[in-house]
Amino acid sequence: MGTIYLFRKSQRSLLGKLTQEFRSVASDRRSWKILLFGAINVVCTGFLLMWCSSTNSIALTAYTYLTIFDLFSLVTCLISYWVMMKKPSPAYSFGFERFEVLAVFASTVLAQLGALFILKESAERFLEQPEIHTGRLLVGTFVALSFNLFTMLSVRNKPFAYVSEAASTSWLQEHVADLSRSLCGIIPGLSSIFLPRMNPFVLIDLAGALALCITYMLIEINNYFAVDTASAVAIALMTFGTMYPMSVYSGKVLLQTTPPHVIGQLDKLIREVSTLDGVLEVRNEHFWTLGFGSLAGSVHVRIRRDANEQMVLAHVTNRLCTLVSTLTVQIFKDDWIRPALTTGPIANNMLNLSDHYIIPMPPLKVAENSSPATSTPAKASSLPPEFSFNTPGKNMNPVILANTQTRPYGLGFNRGTVPYSSVFTSGLGVPAIGATQGFRTGLINAPHRYGTGTRGQSRP
Repeated sequence: MGTIYLFRKSQRSLLGKLTQEFRSVASDRRSWKILLFGAINVVCTGFLLMWCSSTNSIALTAYTYLTIFDLFSLVTCLISYWVMMKKPSPAYSFGFERFEVLAVFASTVLAQLGALFILKESAERFLEQPEIHTGRLLVGTFVALSFNLFTMLSVRNKPFAYVSEAASTSWLQEHVADLSRSLCGIIPGLSSIFLPRMNPFVLIDLAGALALCITYMLIEINNYFAVDTASAVAIALMTFGTMYPMSVYSGKVLLQTTPPHVIGQLDKLIREVSTLDGVLEVRNEHFWTLGFGSLAGSVHVRIRRDANEQMVLAHVTNRLCTLVSTLTVQIFKDDWIRPALTTGPIANNMLNLSDHYIIPMPPLKVAENSSPATSTPAKASSLPPEFSFNTPGKNMNPVILANTQTRPYGLGFNRGTVPYSSVFTSGLGVPAIGATQGFRTGLINAPHRYGTGTRGQSRP
């Protein structure tokens, strides 16, 4: 029995652990600005939701969801700071980088779910359009736009900045890029702002504010309340189209896929490694994205018997570490054996049939008119007796091939070699002749004279 601790310290609950980690992050001065923006975001979101209720505008509600998304992005930024503070542990040997990937994925998916909710509410409003009050509509639009742009430009969010550049462009970015090329052809100075592509978060904030301004003007001029629902649908579609490529990219990272833009570079490095001195084969290579901008991988390298393992390991690591930050290389030397042959009855220690291959030999039928000295019938048309002596293999017992195949190091398989002497001393057994025959002289007890007489009779 183990040691009994009378005053053992009780384990902390999940809430206690989260509180401890939050305190460790809050102690860093870099996170103070994020916490301040988070507090302002909560207050701003509360006012916007009240104005959405007073104006009865679903378009302003859809735009407020972008402010809630900013709160998720601030939480993701805090998680990024926490990841940089944490060190790898035995439970998380690769570190905690995947937590920020998971935070980006969750934030973008929640934003898309909010967009789907807006589409569902808009479909109901098309059937029965309520009256829209424009008293706080324009004020709420400028408050939300100002806060969103100020948050995006003031706080450097490393995870979302990387994803927005690495992910594929959205349909909104592509259309704006086409317009920007035409505009930059007239005013070249704007190319640094609009080309090659705008920040997707800034773009959707500006596009949503423009849609709300158009909604305000049409309702004030013509009391056209349906335009509010149309603007809500447009904002929801832009939100979904902007967040979907980021969700796909972060989802692929969570699935441990290989980035398409590095496959060619990895193939080139593998070819270079296979040409190193002493390397015979490179196999079982697997590379995947560990976090944003970090690649992990493992590879097996088979080398010659006379090669230096440490030297080959250093060269392989030096070639691959330029692209793969976390690398595991398993090196094993070339080692081969010959299978041992045994005959006779199966011993008790060889009854483990999973370790041997049993080759059953079919029994040979003896003809009625066969000669006792030959295995073929004694007919005039039969072959000469020189081709029908007592052949080794007649009525042979089953042959057992020991399955002692070479396995790589460290994989949990049996390995070992068979000495050359056992190869030549374990041969084919000839029935009715005696002990097991050697491989070199498999017919050592066969008659040296050929004829129809008894064994050993001298030839005339």
